[in-house]
Parts: sequence; structure tokens; C-alpha cells
Amino acid sequence: MAQSMLLYWSSGSPPCWRVMIALEEKLLQGYKHKHLSFDKNEHKCEEVKALNPRAQVPTFKHGDIVVNESFAACLYLESAFKSQGTRLIPDDPAEQALVYQRMLETNNLQQKMYDVAFYEWHVPEGERHESALKRNKESLIAELKLWDGYLEKMGKGSYLAGKNFTMADVVCFPVIAFFPRLHCPPEHCPRLMEYHEMLKDRPSVKASWPLEWLEKPEGEDTFKNL
Repeated sequence: MAQSMLLYWSSGSPPCWRVMIALEEKLLQGYKHKHLSFDKNEHKCEEVKALNPRAQVPTFKHGDIVVNESFAACLYLESAFKSQGTRLIPDDPAEQALVYQRMLETNNLQQKMYDVAFYEWHVPEGERHESALKRNKESLIAELKLWDGYLEKMGKGSYLAGKNFTMADVVCFPVIAFFPRLHCPPEHCPRLMEYHEMLKDRPSVKASWPLEWLEKPEGEDTFKNL
């Protein structure tokens, strides 16, 4: 079944990483894949554009079905292979609602992380302002405290939406993994750091760990003075 799947991806991209974790959790190892370089703009190639008019990764194909958004691809895999591997969406409506809520809230954490970690990448030099970066950092700290509070309320050893590993963890862990890598001060998010330590050795996470992170385990000091 996995042989009929093709994933276009770039290493270090949280959206790509979450699809790869979902594939591992659903026991779909052996899928075809093409690693594309952001630095070389390989994700803008005609091969990707033919499937994804936005020319973005991940771009995922299963037979004749093409799914381009990472959340959609993850949910597709859970729906298509519900009885295979890890059950990522619970049946109980209340539990399901919390999983979906944490999944969608991941967009807030990811954007605020990007606004600080990739500020110089996304903002032209002439448009950069220390005051803007300061606001971005303050907003990120507030967001981290919010997520830390979620885990505190859940109790020690909990996943993002309860006692079980779910799709909330699949989509959010690749964002959370950036914080210890970029040397975020632990006092800003001690529960998130504990959560990271708990998940970083999970087989699906280890199997899909970003290539450049394996080659260079220590990241930049981007969040050191957050």
C-alpha cells in the first residue's frame, strides 16, 4: 500500500515532518519520497507545481489522490487507515474536540515561532525594526506560557490532548522541537521541555528526524535571549 504513495518534502519543515510522523504511526513505511531543497528552491519545480499549484511542500500523492496541506494529509491518512497502526483521532466527541482544538491552535504557535526564528529571512533588511522583533518575542513568550499551562493542567506525563498520543501530538511536536534546538530558556516553558524529552525518542519521531539536525545536532542560539 505504501508503495503507491509519494511525498515531496523538505527537511526541517514542520508541515513536512508531521506528515512523515503520521505515515510512521500508521505503519506506512516504504512510501516513495523526494527530498527537495528550500535553499535551491527545488520545491518550486514543475513536478511539484503539476500537483500543487501553490508550489509548496509537503505535497502528498496516494494513487490518484493528491493532498497538499499537511493537516489534511495527516487526517486523510488517519481516515484511510483508521484500523492500522496508532489510533490518532479518538471516537469520544469531547476527546475528539480537544484533539482538533490543539491541532488548530498549533497554527498560532508555529506562526509566532516563525516570526522570531525566521524574522531576518522573511523581512527585508530595510524593513526590519528592533521594536517589531521585540513585540514578536513577547508574543511568542505569551504563547509558550499558554501551552505550558495546557500541559500543567493535564498533569505530568500527559500528551497534548490527554493520556494518549494523538493527532495533536503529530502536528504540534515538529514545532515544539524547534525550541530546545534553538536554545529557548527552559524557564519560559518547563512543561513543554519535559514533553519534548518524552517524545523525542518515540520511534515515529526518531525515524523522521530532520536530516540536517542529525548532521548538526546543535542549532543556532536564536531563542537564547528570548
